[in-house]
Amino acid sequence: MRAYVAGLERWVIATLAELGVAGERREDRVGVWVRRGSREDKIAAIGIRVRRWVSFHGISINVSPELSHFSGIVPCGIREHGVTSLADLGVPAGMADVDAALARQFARVFGGG
Repeated sequence: MRAYVAGLERWVIATLAELGVAGERREDRVGVWVRRGSREDKIAAIGIRVRRWVSFHGISINVSPELSHFSGIVPCGIREHGVTSLADLGVPAGMADVDAALARQFARVFGGG
């Protein structure tokens, strides 16, 4: 299961790289993180559930949410980290841009057509 989550993280990182953002994985926390000076902010979340050999999974990349809505969220339970978005980083990408980049990067990370 951890290898699958790592694959999803690699997919998001490759997508962000295409958009000009350097995302990173952390062994001790799930999701994708962006360095911002001396701190790190979470830009993407990943969720997995397996029930009766069926996986339910999702990724969430913060494109341009109202970041004040995240003020009560402690990413991965680690208080010294915050939340960011593409818009907050100055990246002028919309959902269609992110969806297209995700589609292009999928085959690179998971193989296939």
